[in-house]
Amino acid sequence: MAGYGNPYGVPGVALVQEGGGQVPPVPFQTPQNIFRFGEQTLWSTLLLPAGSAIANGTNRVFSTPVGQVGQGFGNALSIAETNLKEGGRVPAGVAYDVFGVASEIVSTSSTLDAGTIGTATNSVALIADALNIQHNGVLSWDFTQTTVDICPIVLAGAGGGLFGALASTLNNVNVGHLNNGNGHIWMYRKHPVALPGNSTFSIVIRFGSRAAAISGSNGASVRVTLLGYYKNVIEIG
Repeated sequence: MAGYGNPYGVPGVALVQEGGGQVPPVPFQTPQNIFRFGEQTLWSTLLLPAGSAIANGTNRVFSTPVGQVGQGFGNALSIAETNLKEGGRVPAGVAYDVFGVASEIVSTSSTLDAGTIGTATNSVALIADALNIQHNGVLSWDFTQTTVDICPIVLAGAGGGLFGALASTLNNVNVGHLNNGNGHIWMYRKHPVALPGNSTFSIVIRFGSRAAAISGSNGASVRVTLLGYYKNVIEIG
């Protein structure tokens, strides 16, 4: 067994695992906690009712939890709109590192919060709404007194959202380039954004001065999803 040190500092034969590698030393002290890791997404949705003037506007998401009213909605948010249990906070006791941000743009079936989210983008006006949001909207972090720009909405693909659209009115055919599915491009793959447990945060969706108002016949919604992993400390002693 020459060449292997004794990890325990007492006479005897050093343990060697199969394949020749040395077995890591076992600490004498009793561990006080364990860590639980996993991947999870957090999401939040903004509703833009029909006719909304969005130019130069600032809209906050991740501020309203499930079961409460906010972020453009007239009724309580459900699990499809957000999975936050507490507005603006990472779940208690969980450190959350964000490695990606996605944005999904969909049409609604009503001018206000009274219809369906996710209707077909099959008219000239609805295509224009999606393009308007994509090319005039910007995502930014908001940490109470600090704002950090993330990227234009067109870069934060949904990884399975709008890829194209076709609208036909009488004999005229209109094609919209709605590709927002560049989900392979994540902003924080190399250096994730760390959100400590119980930290306060939100994301603001801002629009430039040249953004048009949302179509007068239908509204639109933007669901922002954070892709990340968490570390949960579990006290055991």
